[in-house]
Amino acid sequence: MPRFKLTIEYDGSPFVGWQRQDNGLSVQAVLEAAVRGYCQVDAVVHGAGRTDAGVHALGQVAHVDLPRDDRPDVVAKAFNAHLKPHPIAVLKAEKVGDDFHARFSAVERGYRYRIVNRRAPAVLEINHAWWVKAPLDAVAMHDAAQVLVGRHDFSSFRAAECQAESPVKTVDEISVVREGDMVFLKVRARSFLHHQVRNFVGTLRFVGDGKWTAADVKRVLDARDRAVAGPTSPPDGLYLTHVRYP
Repeated sequence: MPRFKLTIEYDGSPFVGWQRQDNGLSVQAVLEAAVRGYCQVDAVVHGAGRTDAGVHALGQVAHVDLPRDDRPDVVAKAFNAHLKPHPIAVLKAEKVGDDFHARFSAVERGYRYRIVNRRAPAVLEINHAWWVKAPLDAVAMHDAAQVLVGRHDFSSFRAAECQAESPVKTVDEISVVREGDMVFLKVRARSFLHHQVRNFVGTLRFVGDGKWTAADVKRVLDARDRAVAGPTSPPDGLYLTHVRYP
């Protein structure tokens, strides 16, 4: 059967996350229902990243084997017709070889975290950004974030339920920038631990508040202890922006 690579955008607010679960509707389950509507078969849609409940995607990637060899544009159009009314869209479909795997073939994943930093409530950003009232020093956050770049044991930023075999990961880039009332954190790595980016944000928020410095972030990293890091930031502000392949 032909294999198709799908580039997907979704609003994670109504879902229990990417992965199919018994406790609610997932992005994966909705996509698999779209396959049944389109091809009248059951098929597994494999995703590049298992985003948590409430986390969004601008460029999630998945693959699926279909029993019909339609043109990629026809495949994307068919998916989108069957995805309604859910807030999921297939931006692009591409035919790929049988050796392509959305998760295991990926060489880079990128995330962006959005913070609305102002005193007035962020009424238009509800479920799509973290509202932080206290002024944040984005420059200090950026400087402190550079401590986290490189290959490290990230146990201090790892969720207790993380299933990764090792806490050692390589972070290729982190940046924190301010644009008006918005503060954006961007991070790139081949792969991430569960809650790693959200725990980065919760820790760097202390730096932005002036409570911690880059030295404190280094202390947290070296401690390899989740209990000493900052809290996990809300899922609302997190977006999977892209997945890159060789």
